[in-house]
Amino acid sequence: MSRRSCPRPPADLATQRISISEFEGIMFRTHGLNRAPFFFGCTGLNRFDSPDNSYEVLYAGLDYFCAFIETFASNAGTRIVTTTALKEHALTEFKARRPLRLIDLSLPGALVRIGADGNLFTGEHEIPRLWSRAFHDHRARVDGFIYPSRLDPVRRAVVLFGDRVPRKMTELSRESWYAPGAMRQRLIEIVGTYELALIESHVVAGRKPAASARSAQPSLLEGDE
Repeated sequence: MSRRSCPRPPADLATQRISISEFEGIMFRTHGLNRAPFFFGCTGLNRFDSPDNSYEVLYAGLDYFCAFIETFASNAGTRIVTTTALKEHALTEFKARRPLRLIDLSLPGALVRIGADGNLFTGEHEIPRLWSRAFHDHRARVDGFIYPSRLDPVRRAVVLFGDRVPRKMTELSRESWYAPGAMRQRLIEIVGTYELALIESHVVAGRKPAASARSAQPSLLEGDE
């Protein structure tokens, strides 16, 4: 069954008044352990990529929960995470080098005022990409927009436009997702919140979780290696 699509952006969106917030907070990004933490791209694979390759975008979360689930649980219903995947990925905390002007789609009434609905975050990608371009082309020349995660709407993600924001970010920290210490405590918190199960190797499609969050937590506490 195909997912429903969001309405298309109204033709006059570029001239409509739109709410913009100034953002100076910390952002979080999961990336390959041996790769640079910041990637502005237009692969055509992601929800808010440019529909015509006219600009590049960077995706990030506004907390580490969002940065985790958007990478390791990107397919709805996935509740198994491998320790191999955790060891191969890092979490980077960073800030922009100037305040950002962002449209905040997570605010009350934000979608109704612009003629959108929640399918913008959960439906097919074709129309969300048109919204991305509409936000990019708005006369306010915003730096990007904030939106709720489709997997956990209380968590917020952000899209930054590569031709607007300074590409050199202020990196605050970078650690493997399987690092001991404070990162391990974060991982335990995430596993408990989403009742995830950890296995050592590859995920088997359709397999039930190998362990409950409760049984997975002691192994996390003991596995500081």
